[in-house]
Amino acid sequence: MTERSTRTWRHRLGRRVTGHGGPDTRFATRLVAGAALTAVAAVPFSLALVLVESHWAPLYRFDQDVAERLHRSALGSPAWVRVLDFLTHVAWGPLTMRLLVAGVVVWLLWRRAFRLAAWAAVTATAGGLVGVLVKSVVERARPHLPDPVAHAPGFSFPSGHAMAATTSCAVLLLVLLPLVPRAWRPLPWVLAVVAVLGVGYTRVALGVHWVSDVVGGWLLGLAVVTATTLAFEAWRGDIGRSRTTPAEGLEPEIVTDFPEPVGRPGSR
Repeated sequence: MTERSTRTWRHRLGRRVTGHGGPDTRFATRLVAGAALTAVAAVPFSLALVLVESHWAPLYRFDQDVAERLHRSALGSPAWVRVLDFLTHVAWGPLTMRLLVAGVVVWLLWRRAFRLAAWAAVTATAGGLVGVLVKSVVERARPHLPDPVAHAPGFSFPSGHAMAATTSCAVLLLVLLPLVPRAWRPLPWVLAVVAVLGVGYTRVALGVHWVSDVVGGWLLGLAVVTATTLAFEAWRGDIGRSRTTPAEGLEPEIVTDFPEPVGRPGSR
């Protein structure tokens, strides 16, 4: 073995032993970090779930008090009830949100941003499925109020409307932000926050959800988005792209002719 070969062999062995810079080490680090961050993101929802399942008295009193006060307001204003009904079922309803996400997915496929399209579709679909699964496990009853102004089928925790708004708005923001001029980027964030908070308010004001149902939907939606986003970031790291921030969007390269290095020379 020549001296050069010996140095090369020692260098490679040192990299494997120390674990610095190797692709397997980088992937393992991202995997562990992603799992840890997802777990942290799920902690607030887990706490809310425990409080709901244990019938924690302060939470029950708070839910009941808010529901009764908003219900009295709704009974005294039929016109306001019609506005709430339009907002909760049309403007910010799950069908509207999912159609917007579906439109973005189709556009991404046309742009040949296949992985970003898959992320958007999986995030929206996983959010819906996880929400239904948790509802079926918890089996929390919806509010029973005198002279109800609205009705909704199924169980109550977490709010499917709140969760759909959270996951859908996150998808729309993280995909489309790179297309918005920097000076205008606060506006989409404001619209998303208004939609997420607004749909939560409508569900409680119409008497079909408790406040804790809505908060649970928001938290579970954020946990789902966190998990899928970390998976997408791991792929970006594997192909040598830098990490992004929510202010930049998930794939800033969407504004270029080649948003994803599919079949391009030098792609990894």
